[in-house]
Amino acid sequence: MSNNEKLSANIEEYLETIYKISQNEKIVKTSRISKDLSITSASVSEMLKKLDKMDYVNYSQYKGVKLTENGLKVAKRITRKHRLLERFLRDILKLKDHILHDQACEMEHSLSDDAERALCQVLEHPDKCPDDRVIPACDLKFTTCEECMSRKEEEVNEVGKRNENLIPIMELEKEQKGKVSFIRGDYKVIRRLLDMGITIGASISVIKIAPLSGPVEVAIRGSKLAIGRDIACNVFVELMEA
Repeated sequence: MSNNEKLSANIEEYLETIYKISQNEKIVKTSRISKDLSITSASVSEMLKKLDKMDYVNYSQYKGVKLTENGLKVAKRITRKHRLLERFLRDILKLKDHILHDQACEMEHSLSDDAERALCQVLEHPDKCPDDRVIPACDLKFTTCEECMSRKEEEVNEVGKRNENLIPIMELEKEQKGKVSFIRGDYKVIRRLLDMGITIGASISVIKIAPLSGPVEVAIRGSKLAIGRDIACNVFVELMEA
C-alpha cells in the first residue's frame, strides 16, 4: 500500500486499539480487542487475518497479535492525532473530560497531516494527553520541535517523512540501545538536554526505571544519568541493533 492511500477508519481504529493494549501486553489477545471495541471475537479474528495479509500485524489464532513495523507506524500516527485532539478539546475548547475520548475518536480519522502539525504548534508541542499518556512523536524528519517551528508549510514536504519508528526513552527495555533522533520541546528543553550530554545521534540505554514517578537511570557517553520522566518521555530514539 502506498503512503498516499488512505486507510479506512475501521482499520485505523483496530491498529490504534492494538497499539494501546500493547503498551502493557507484548502479545495482544483477540478477546481483549473484542472487549475494547465491543465487537464479537469472530469479527475481530476476521479483521486480524485481513490485517495480517496487509502486513500490518502478525496474527496467530491461538497466541494473539502483534503490530508489524508498518502497523506500528500507522497506529502511532492515529494515536498521536487522537491525543493531540484530546488536548485541544480540553485545553482550548474546555470540554468536560468524559466527552474527550469519544469526540477525539470521531475527529482523528479526518484530521489531515497538515492540520495535525498546525494543531501541535498551537498547543506548543504537548508531551501527554489528558490521561497522562505519552503523545507519539511526529513522523517528519525533524530532530527538534524548533526545526519544525522555523519551517514554512511549503518547506515541510521537502523535509519528508521518517522511515523509522521512534520510541521515547521510557519505552526502552533493558539491554536495548537507542540512537537519540528527536527531542520534543522548545529551546530551553534542548539547552537543558545538551548540558546533560543528551544530543542528537548519541547512543543511550536504560539501566533502571524507578517505580511510581521516580527517575529513569540511563547510560550515555560512558556516564550514568538519572533523568526525570518529563525528560524521558520527550527524548525519542531509533532502536539500534544489539
